[in-house]
Amino acid sequence: MSFTDRIPQTASSAGCCALIAIKGREQCKSRLDKRLSPTARIELVRAMLAHVLGAAQAAATVRQVIVLSPERDTLPADVPVLADAGAGLNAALGHAQHALLELGISELLVLPADLPAITPLEIDSLVHAGRRGGFSIAPDAADHGTNALYVHSARAFRFQFGADSKTLHLRESDRLGLQAQVVRLPGLEFDLDVPEDLDRIRYPQRTPCLQP
Repeated sequence: MSFTDRIPQTASSAGCCALIAIKGREQCKSRLDKRLSPTARIELVRAMLAHVLGAAQAAATVRQVIVLSPERDTLPADVPVLADAGAGLNAALGHAQHALLELGISELLVLPADLPAITPLEIDSLVHAGRRGGFSIAPDAADHGTNALYVHSARAFRFQFGADSKTLHLRESDRLGLQAQVVRLPGLEFDLDVPEDLDRIRYPQRTPCLQP
């Protein structure tokens, strides 16, 4: 297994750095086991990651894309992977932001790997909104969680992914004196979590077969 635990020196201090967070592939989306075989579930996880990665790479506002994960898996060799040491998502994001700030990179976009409908234009909309006041957030469809966020600050942002993360992230942006913008767009709202969500997606040529 090949991955790095350092921020690549190619990361540019001029522009937004996108972090795409994903667990070890076998640990992802276990709630889909009622509809997908283990192999099909992992294939779907990989397909969604590839989709989010492609959208971030195509976004005009993003200069660098880094995957935050405990494994490289099938990612192309030219995609930087920052090692997640296993202390949890919030700790891993905090470590990554600290490393980026040390390189002079203060514009950070955080994306999960389970947004199967996200588009480059939606990413650009989130970043543009955040640049107006230093922070933007894309809540989930239930308006409780956080599906993506953008922060531009020279101070450490305390990430709060988990229960009621939208409220907690807005509170954290207030602590840092940032002007929060809430962005609601279809591809940012839809995160694939439960078996019923499978009926909403299409991956031509790559959709794993559902179990009968």
